[in-house]
Amino acid sequence: MRTRRYPHIIYEVAYGYLKDTQAMDGGGIDVWVGSGEQTVVGIICTVDLLKRDSEIKILIGCNEKEIDYIYNFHNDSQYMKGILIRR
Repeated sequence: MRTRRYPHIIYEVAYGYLKDTQAMDGGGIDVWVGSGEQTVVGIICTVDLLKRDSEIKILIGCNEKEIDYIYNFHNDSQYMKGILIRR
């Protein structure tokens, strides 16, 4: 999956936002949607030094492999770090 904002990044797990919601950055609340049953399995709390913000991203239906990918995705840069909170 690619996004218009960052077309060079290919997401291995579906990433988007919840319609009719609002996050701290003014956009929708971010979600990662995995291949499992559509229940909330946790959240990732991120700090982005380039954007100078922090966000919460909801993990829905993610299995262990998908959770590992998401966690590593948010910690693979010196400018962004995230912590995983499991449900």
